[in-house]
Amino acid sequence: MSGYLFNVEKPLNMTMTGKFTSPSPDWIHMNRVLMDYELFVQTKGSLYIADEKERYVLEEGDFLLMPPRAKQHGYQASDCSFYWLHFTPSAGGIDVQTCLTSEHEHQTGSIIIPRKGKLRSADKILVLMKQLQDAVRNYREQTLSNYMTTTILCELYNQLFRKEISPKRKLKQLQLYNDIVDYIQWHRYEPLKVSHIADYFGYNVKYLSHLFSSIAGMSLKQFIVQQKIEAASFLLTDTNQTINEIAMQLSYHDSHHFMKSFKQMTGLTPTEFRNAYANRLLFYE
Repeated sequence: MSGYLFNVEKPLNMTMTGKFTSPSPDWIHMNRVLMDYELFVQTKGSLYIADEKERYVLEEGDFLLMPPRAKQHGYQASDCSFYWLHFTPSAGGIDVQTCLTSEHEHQTGSIIIPRKGKLRSADKILVLMKQLQDAVRNYREQTLSNYMTTTILCELYNQLFRKEISPKRKLKQLQLYNDIVDYIQWHRYEPLKVSHIADYFGYNVKYLSHLFSSIAGMSLKQFIVQQKIEAASFLLTDTNQTINEIAMQLSYHDSHHFMKSFKQMTGLTPTEFRNAYANRLLFYE
């Protein structure tokens, strides 16, 4: 099955959203060419809708994502109701990126949404869409609407592609995950390695890495680096320590390795990051 690939490192752009209820059993969806992506979430009855390639029947709990430039039209009377959401990619424009869902590998910052499917938990999506509509109605704040739209698509993605933790083991696994997070945050100035953490908690490296990434959405190694870079950011803006001194304090082998990690994580060198906060106030007693 093919799906649409979205970069969500920045929020998607919401165009408009709403809920539709057919005014009569004879209602048929209009004919039009989409200018952006449209997500349907079916709540009642059957929606008969098509594009130039395929005819679809949406039943309660189904979703459908139609891309820009699709020639959308109804082909049969639809006595139904559904939520709808129009949006564009974060980078702007309406270019359609597709790939096979079977070939997609989870990566932080990207999601893939199939053209059509059944929601694992439609209620969660519907609550989010109601909250989005409430925000649009009460605040009309585009940034908020964009982030809420991105949340909806990320929730949809996770329902389809991320396995839920077994209820019997959920509490124990979440506790272990939280313990690992706390351990890393308390020891981020030390030379942390995944193997050391696995030994400390008494688990296999492969199992612990899989557990952590399934909950956090990033690898254990990546989280360790993230925590060290957060600590480095504080030291760069709140102290006058040299780059080399900060690298040593965070247990990097050398300043070059530290600078490379910092640039990969923030997009800036440590010096560039520090210069951006050069007007900080330091008080001495």
